[in-house]
Amino acid sequence: MTLNVTLANSMPELVAIRHDLHAHPELGLEEVRTSNFVATCLEGLGYTVTRGLAKTGLVATLKNGASNRSIGIRADMDALPIFEETGLDYASKTPGLMHACGHDGHTAMLLGAARAIAERKNFDGTVRLIFQPAEENFGGAKLMMDDGLFEKFPCDAVFALHNDPGLPFGHFAFRAGPVMAAVDECKITVHGRGGHGAEPQDTADPIVCGASIVMALQSIVSRNIHPMDPSVVTVGSFHSGSASNIIPARAEIVIGIRSFDPKVRDELERRIHLVAENQATSFGMTATVDYQRSYDATINHKAETDFVRDLALRFAGADKVIELPRPYMGSEDFAYMLQARPGSYFYLGSATSTNEKPLHHPAYNFNDDLLPIGAAFWTELAEAYLTRT
Repeated sequence: MTLNVTLANSMPELVAIRHDLHAHPELGLEEVRTSNFVATCLEGLGYTVTRGLAKTGLVATLKNGASNRSIGIRADMDALPIFEETGLDYASKTPGLMHACGHDGHTAMLLGAARAIAERKNFDGTVRLIFQPAEENFGGAKLMMDDGLFEKFPCDAVFALHNDPGLPFGHFAFRAGPVMAAVDECKITVHGRGGHGAEPQDTADPIVCGASIVMALQSIVSRNIHPMDPSVVTVGSFHSGSASNIIPARAEIVIGIRSFDPKVRDELERRIHLVAENQATSFGMTATVDYQRSYDATINHKAETDFVRDLALRFAGADKVIELPRPYMGSEDFAYMLQARPGSYFYLGSATSTNEKPLHHPAYNFNDDLLPIGAAFWTELAEAYLTRT
């Protein structure tokens, strides 16, 4: 049976699966229904399914032939804490939760590939399909690895994709090296001395000090980091005070930090501490800095990126393959899988108009027409990587 026939026959089923997943979103590490649904589908296709990695994650294994080679393909399953505004017939049935990043589509595509791979058995080795929880918040990829993902389920290489409503429909985008940023968060608390707004001389105003800190933070990237090293320091929250005639005792500033180079990451953290603490001292106050590191940068391996790009050229044609000129400043916990195994993370465009809703928007909806494309590409990737010799 040809791949096109296989996917054409399964397309209505894939759409139904995607819509069902969309209607029943679950947050990270709470994907109980989703995980059980996926596992049941895979077991019905003949895969050996191991559940319970990182609580709700699972790995489906299918062996064929005599080769010891193996490939891992990951799909994320979790949703976001967003109130949906799509008005779809299959919109979220859980108020405040929504598949606003397309993980429902990623899961459905990989299930479509699972069927085609199992029916065709056109490979020599082991296919491992990794359905990961908690990409959005708790670092489910790292949690799966902490549970022994690659020790229990060896993979010679691992791959993942993300739909991108900012790229033309059906276009593939690749980049070797850094492709997604490391992300950190920092909370600065300025400790002042409150009092009456009419008598500021008797206070230590944390708002004025905090405003100075906010402005000084803007100089870190522009004056302390090399212009060729991409990085971002964003003040996303500044909370203090309750009335015009009250000078508060404290102010809180929350910062998002993005970078790619580990040395730059270290320097950003060091500079933020210096700015906050020394600015506070200059105002006669103190500042405490709570700096939390989150996901590491996602770094693609060149050989595996070249391999998957060459496949895309044959699969979609040169006019639908894009080389990303720069990495994205978003973050992705697939970074941890790529630290442990060679592989590549790439993008599949979904835009069919100029007013596509972006990811994480309450009116975003995954484009169902991507399902057969993604399923076919994953199938061909698995077969190409595990080519019979």
